[in-house]
Amino acid sequence: MPKYRSDLPQLTMSTFMTDGGLETDLIFNKGIELPEFAAFDLLKSSDGKQILKNYYHEYLVVAKKKCRGFVLEAPTYRANPDWVVKIGYSLDDLQNIHNSAIKELEDLREIFEDDKFKVPISVCIGPRGDGYVPSNIMTIEQAEEYHSSQIKVVSNTNADLVSALTINYNEEAIGIVNAAKKHHIPVVISYTVETDGNLPSGQSLKDAIISIDKVTNNYVSYFMINCAHPEHFKDILNPTESWTKRIKGLRANASNKSHAELDESEILDIGDKEELANDYCDLRNELPSLNIIGGCCGTDSTHLESICETWFKE
Repeated sequence: MPKYRSDLPQLTMSTFMTDGGLETDLIFNKGIELPEFAAFDLLKSSDGKQILKNYYHEYLVVAKKKCRGFVLEAPTYRANPDWVVKIGYSLDDLQNIHNSAIKELEDLREIFEDDKFKVPISVCIGPRGDGYVPSNIMTIEQAEEYHSSQIKVVSNTNADLVSALTINYNEEAIGIVNAAKKHHIPVVISYTVETDGNLPSGQSLKDAIISIDKVTNNYVSYFMINCAHPEHFKDILNPTESWTKRIKGLRANASNKSHAELDESEILDIGDKEELANDYCDLRNELPSLNIIGGCCGTDSTHLESICETWFKE
């Protein structure tokens, strides 16, 4: 039975942490090959499961020192229909993939959770196409149908919510929300933005959030920003406007390079950890509801440790 599906603990203003750049950490720092960037492929072996547990363990140790909880995000960014088939799985494997992912995270929760440290489990949903460039563009109805395959499977697990990361156009976001609503599970939408602070589709972040809330009757539990550096969006935020209060989470890139530059890079840019930590803290003035801190491409547990140290020092 899901533990927090009807009462997500991160909706308070207590500080929660989540993990960083799972795929880039595994590929560049740990030398692990991931077909099509798919970390869930590690679930097929006991060694792979241990690699994932070790990865999350690093973050949980950091978080438990100072935070009130940790959002455990399943390694399922690529576990939607097009990608699983491309990697060599069948659609019939979707349920087993997600059952296995949630079981591993429940084992970790059992170790770390207590009355003062809550650990909700989220299933990560990635875009149908490229995370940086709007592709395979769907209508709202097509996006709902497409993502329902994964979300229906998730609804039959003990996951507490689904989090759609690196979403770059709003029709897909709305379709995901409609699918989550249909299957009675909380949903988080995390947009990525370009260096001008707009979605890769060209839509402003403000308009994306306001419009999705309007058409889905505020069903989104909260919004996040991921796969962008704070420099890319800090200037478009206005804490006096209500839409900024809907953003509770941040999973920034370590690098301040553009998406195009990162795509062309053959080495991992880990950025400046101290500078990134200061950027996170500065954003508390622009994002009044910000209380979930994590990372994206180029970040690892040491980045989050630096962010936490600065966050709680100020």
